[in-house]
Amino acid sequence: MTNGYSAFEVKVEGHVAEVTMLGPGKGNALGPEFWRECPEVFERLSKDDDVRAVLLYGKGESFTYGLDLKAMMPVLMPLVAPPNLAKQRTAFLDLVIDLQRAADAIEACRKPVIACLHGQCIGGGIDIAAACDIRLASADAKLSVREVRVAMVADLGSLQRLPRILGQGITRELAYTGKDVSAARAKEIQLVNEVFADKEALLEGARAMARDIAKNPPLVVQGIKEVLDFGERSRVRDKERFVAVWNSAFLASSDLAEAMAAFMERREPVFKGE
Repeated sequence: MTNGYSAFEVKVEGHVAEVTMLGPGKGNALGPEFWRECPEVFERLSKDDDVRAVLLYGKGESFTYGLDLKAMMPVLMPLVAPPNLAKQRTAFLDLVIDLQRAADAIEACRKPVIACLHGQCIGGGIDIAAACDIRLASADAKLSVREVRVAMVADLGSLQRLPRILGQGITRELAYTGKDVSAARAKEIQLVNEVFADKEALLEGARAMARDIAKNPPLVVQGIKEVLDFGERSRVRDKERFVAVWNSAFLASSDLAEAMAAFMERREPVFKGE
């Protein structure tokens, strides 16, 4: 499988594909190219008979900070700026649905996908990780459903997928607070299966797991995934549509403007519920 992507590096060896995210922003943050290319990457892997398992990890020190706000602001802000009437809201709805396709494609990949979480895994990073079959982490990993702290309802899949992984109570705690979760705590709440000493050990362990999967009959493994996922994907899509509509109606606010200003000015926001 050739690469040809700007936001991904893809290599296949011994029936295991390794997909590296190449975010251009700080902390491997994900810009427009990631969201555009991700569906194609995983659709191609899904159809590649030589691939039986997939590893997903970030280049450098972090899995990903999530959405690259600086890179995405020129796209996002005109859609939520005054007067924010029906045409803008419809365009924002279309944008969210388009961005949701990234995690949806990972989840729909017929091959098991193992997320290797190291460093920061924030916001959109959790959306991506939650769409994977299995999550492993290095000891330095920090995970956060961070959107609430920038005056947003998370809308790219984490609120739809985390409850079936963590249960309602833990999901709500993480989503309402936006707090960081350590790798050790992530294992306690079953967000990750195992924790490794560092990124090198993490990738070594993930590759060993992927090889174990790849030894088994590939169509049977794919069948297991289909049976486990039966009915879940359609429910996720329905709920994703709901949050896309919700944010297209309610995202624009004084608190959002304050969050963006605070982000650019590197200060704590002051929210007023307006």
